[in-house]
Amino acid sequence: MNRPDVLQRTGNYPVPPGASDIPGLEVAGVIASGDAAAMAAAGLKVGDRVCALVAGGGYAQWCVAPVGQCLPVPDGLDDIAAASLPETFFTVWSNVFDRARLQAGETLLIQGGTSGIGVTAIQMAKALGARVIATAGSDDKCAACLALGADHAINYKTQDFVTAVADLTGGQGVNVVLDMVAGAYVAREIECLVEDGRLVIIAVQGGVKAEFNAGMVLRKRLTITGSTLRPRPIAFKTAIAQSLRERVWPLLAQGLIKPVIHQVFPASEAAAAHTLMESNRHIGKLVLTWA
Repeated sequence: MNRPDVLQRTGNYPVPPGASDIPGLEVAGVIASGDAAAMAAAGLKVGDRVCALVAGGGYAQWCVAPVGQCLPVPDGLDDIAAASLPETFFTVWSNVFDRARLQAGETLLIQGGTSGIGVTAIQMAKALGARVIATAGSDDKCAACLALGADHAINYKTQDFVTAVADLTGGQGVNVVLDMVAGAYVAREIECLVEDGRLVIIAVQGGVKAEFNAGMVLRKRLTITGSTLRPRPIAFKTAIAQSLRERVWPLLAQGLIKPVIHQVFPASEAAAAHTLMESNRHIGKLVLTWA
């Protein structure tokens, strides 16, 4: 499950043209059938265990997935763990490493470190050599961020994250911000960035409108960008899958990055799973299973 599933259910995330209107953007299971030549080119075959990113249709016992968006289940993981990977891993790679160009030795600020995106971003950034500062809404969630490898965690309900980032970086700021809030956060995140810093927005939970100091953007030579993954073409997502298979899947097999599963629900309890996601009490991913 992912936040877009909730947004779709509440009428706030239109289904892209051509996509299934059944919710669900990531799945795991066994390949039942497919184009033999395409599968062979991808190193896959009928009977292989895979996880896949899809544009819809995941809340079902059977799901159609483009072969280029399928990845083998990493060694040592079961299907439940594998099902929690595609949406967040594709999103983090595309935005943090492709768009924001995070490099080893740089510092990343993650807004919402215990979300599905957050737990993935913390681990991936640390495994690839970056320093990580995460925000979360409670001391327990901050502790969870630190346990996942974050260098620092900021309770945004009791601390001003702009001041905290300045203190933690000696007044320098961070190189990249991964923002799932937008709204009023944008102006404050611009303050947190170093010269040539990059802000990437992937959700707008705080609203779609933002007012910020454009002069600071000019003086610091900042980049403000963002993206949505669901409507992008198969070729674009296939390229991300190839990067993940080369750069990140070995880290999963080695246990350097681990799926974080908060709770597993039978499909019949999808409504309860949505209620938990909307409460923001979870840490990591919620997964639905079909008997």
